[in-house]
Amino acid sequence: MNFCIKQMIVPAALCCTVGSLYAQSKERPNVLFIMADDLRPELGCYGVKAIKTPHIDRLAESSLLFQNAYCNVPVSGASRASLLTGVLPYYPDRFIGFDAWASRDCPSAVPISKWFTDHGYYTVSNGKIFHNIEDHDDSWSEYPWRVNPDGYGSDWAEYNKWELWMNKESGNFINPKTMRGPFCESADVPDTAYDDGKGAVRTLEDLRRLKKMNKPFFLACGFWRPHLPFNAPKKYWDMYERDRIPLADNPYRPDNLPKEVTQSGELFSYARVNDLQEEVFQREAKHGYYACVSYIDAQIGMILEELKKLELDKNTIVVLLGDHGWALGEHTFWGKHTLFDRATHVPLIVKVPGMETGKTESMVSFVDLYPTLCDLCGLPQPEGQLQGKSFVPVLKDRKTKIQDEVFIQWQGGDNLVNNRYSYTEWVKKEKTSRMLFDHREDKDENHNIAGQSRFQSLMDGFSAIIKKIKASL
Repeated sequence: MNFCIKQMIVPAALCCTVGSLYAQSKERPNVLFIMADDLRPELGCYGVKAIKTPHIDRLAESSLLFQNAYCNVPVSGASRASLLTGVLPYYPDRFIGFDAWASRDCPSAVPISKWFTDHGYYTVSNGKIFHNIEDHDDSWSEYPWRVNPDGYGSDWAEYNKWELWMNKESGNFINPKTMRGPFCESADVPDTAYDDGKGAVRTLEDLRRLKKMNKPFFLACGFWRPHLPFNAPKKYWDMYERDRIPLADNPYRPDNLPKEVTQSGELFSYARVNDLQEEVFQREAKHGYYACVSYIDAQIGMILEELKKLELDKNTIVVLLGDHGWALGEHTFWGKHTLFDRATHVPLIVKVPGMETGKTESMVSFVDLYPTLCDLCGLPQPEGQLQGKSFVPVLKDRKTKIQDEVFIQWQGGDNLVNNRYSYTEWVKKEKTSRMLFDHREDKDENHNIAGQSRFQSLMDGFSAIIKKIKASL
């Protein structure tokens, strides 16, 4: 059954608009679309001093950095399917789990890859873009590329079926329930030993190839890290002193947390994971996450340098994002799979030659990317499909606000986030559970204030907005 085409648009004015920026230009801009898996805004340019991300920070200096960007569902497959179709998740029918297929959940929706291909772009997918390589594989100009095209099924992390681990000693630690290896390793190997290094090299080669084509390109490059296992070349681990990496300062459950909020079980599918509360584990895990982010940063740096070297930077839109967030010990949690800000808040950096740079507080979510890229590239938008709103006005003036809040779903929970509050509700016949955080007073979300009567009218207003959005899906 197709759950997509009912009433697709929240604001009706989003249909069939045409961007004006390049509409009159004979030369449409290229798009370099870079995505990292499980990357939260744990970057120098987002004010995190402990982590080393010089290349992403340099990109941010010449781009517009979105301080309030959110995914629409905090799990990889569903987040990507939603982002790449511009369609919101709809529980329990559409874009739910880690292995969601856009082509199955919403077959009537045209993915951005096909839309750009059909409108004269040469489109290329490297690494992990759609979660499943066969998802809309015919929408690209050429078949999606991965190091191991068959290596991301349910067996993707079995030791060592797809060579995820490079240290021989990693083979000494196997989770007997899943046959997965350890949750991290530091291997004295070159960057290209792991898939992300190979993917970066492939993207460099593609940039050189695409430059010679007489048409604009949409080049997507998806990195696996910093997704588990936290495996990265030793030189990136050596960039940090483990004892100096700050741990979460709120390793406890928030007050009055609903029972619907549960720990992700993903980490426990790997070996060498016992007590998440042990400081030794926490330090090693966060060290591994940081090493992986720095590893990805280096790969991104090479790609951006090649873009400049080929003199493509002046006519290429660069989009850099993480597909959702990831908790690093906050509230005792490790992973995504919640409606906490740590799981839904994402990095989003957009560089458009000749447009705004700096930072913006404007609220955006991933479904806003599809209409934005259409507008920037002078393409129409697919009629009756997109449920986001173009943020081109923000790229022209970073103080502009295009919407008051963004909508997020996870496993029956509906979440609304604005510049101050995050409100979540789980509506059931017997009882409605609620979660409300005031980010102005409690940015780390340690105190659920939904039980306080003085916030009832505020929550009623948020609940009414959620009902209106869901009625339009």
